Amino acid sequence: MKAARDQTEPVVHDIEAAADQAIAACGGDAREAVKALIVANDFLEAQLEGLWRKVSTGYAQGRLPGTREQRSEPDD
Repeated sequence: MKAARDQTEPVVHDIEAAADQAIAACGGDAREAVKALIVANDFLEAQLEGLWRKVSTGYAQGRLPGTREQRSEPDD
């Protein structure tokens, strides 16, 4: 099991470093860092939803969430 532990240690270190960078980018204010990350996450989710709409149902073989509902909606 030592190999599994070695694989998770860099991930934990990367997360800690990323958290430190986010807080530092917001002037040391952790609350502002959390708000900025929420905004960034919302932006990425919107981009992902747009990409899901562009992928054909046949190509995805039904593996994308909401593909059938999205296809039944009329195009604007």
